[in-house]
Amino acid sequence: MNPPSPHPADLTVDGTGLLCVTLLLRLRARIAGAAPGTVVHVIATDPAAPLDLPAWCHMTGHHYLGPVPSDPGRPVYALRLSADAHPTRPDAPWHPAAADPRR
Repeated sequence: MNPPSPHPADLTVDGTGLLCVTLLLRLRARIAGAAPGTVVHVIATDPAAPLDLPAWCHMTGHHYLGPVPSDPGRPVYALRLSADAHPTRPDAPWHPAAADPRR
């Protein structure tokens, strides 16, 4: 049995079998409208996830909390949503949202 996570999940995004590109699309869609402070557990089997998730959190302003105890072969990572997160493109969440040209 694994020890409990120091960051219990408010929301879980299952990205089992997804490449990080598709995982980020799913993650962005699932967290839309979620409250700041929400802890999200992301199940991610893509070997790039331990690099891509912290990088995405850094880019967006969310807080990467790191891996959480899970079943072997089912890596889980935690992040906390930030109130002042930077918006990203809905179709490409690895890119910042375009600036409003009226500003």
